[in-house]
Amino acid sequence: MAEGTGHVVVFSTAPNRAEAEQIGRTVVAERLAACCNVVDGIRSIYWWKGEVCEENEVLSIYKTRKELFCRLKERIKELHSYEVPEVIELEITGGLEEYLGWIETETGQ
Repeated sequence: MAEGTGHVVVFSTAPNRAEAEQIGRTVVAERLAACCNVVDGIRSIYWWKGEVCEENEVLSIYKTRKELFCRLKERIKELHSYEVPEVIELEITGGLEEYLGWIETETGQ
């Protein structure tokens, strides 16, 4: 499908599991995302303010509708402790129709 499914996954990292879960619970409860997977045990190596940093982080993977991305992005930013949180949108170009339908249902459409 050239134009995609109208659904996206959104990646975001957090400094710890408690913060990632709190953000995830909030945005799922607000129906900005149908689901948030929280993945422990990632190691991030990145440039920040002129130096290379290394930190343990937690990855959150949100599933939502493309039309909700801007609202989800802003809400994650509001809830996040990082000065510049990672919020990256990736388009879902295909998937199990029943799962994509579930995303529709759980995000209020």
